[in-house]
Amino acid sequence: MKTMSLLAVAAAVLAFPLAAQQPGGQQPGMMHAQGMHGEMMRGMGMDSMMATMMRSMAFAPEHLLMRKTALRLTSQQEARLTALHDAAQPIHDAAARAALMHAQEMEQAMRAATPDTNAVQSHFQAAHAAMGAAHWAMVSASLQARGVLTDAQRRQLEAMADSMHTGPMMRRGGEMQHR
Repeated sequence: MKTMSLLAVAAAVLAFPLAAQQPGGQQPGMMHAQGMHGEMMRGMGMDSMMATMMRSMAFAPEHLLMRKTALRLTSQQEARLTALHDAAQPIHDAAARAALMHAQEMEQAMRAATPDTNAVQSHFQAAHAAMGAAHWAMVSASLQARGVLTDAQRRQLEAMADSMHTGPMMRRGGEMQHR
């Protein structure tokens, strides 16, 4: 049962780009991969986790630096934010490359006539862990960057983030709506 669930998730993840390439978006008689993936993720509380991560990214050092004039960052704050960004970026990039490599290896293993479920599972878990590490590098930098700001700058940025979260990309309950 666990193997079948793993294969279903992996198939949904891999099928989505293929379904998106079809003229009608999906093949007749096949479940739309994005719909299946979305339903699974909502059932696992992923919408609220993604909304939380997206909100934390408002404090990402590069986003703060882009808003340096509006936030009235001091040169000391700019230097600290630049250092945080420069430290986090290579960690993120290396983890993202590892995730991509494992995703490609997983796809290759799944193409076998009789896929080795242990190999697929190993690559799936490694890709998932690597993507988690990539996300954590950016979330961690955002948390540290938040501490660089004054209370007034944090309130200003939170107000900006709140206005983004009440816009057309959101739906009931404050969850992200993917279009």
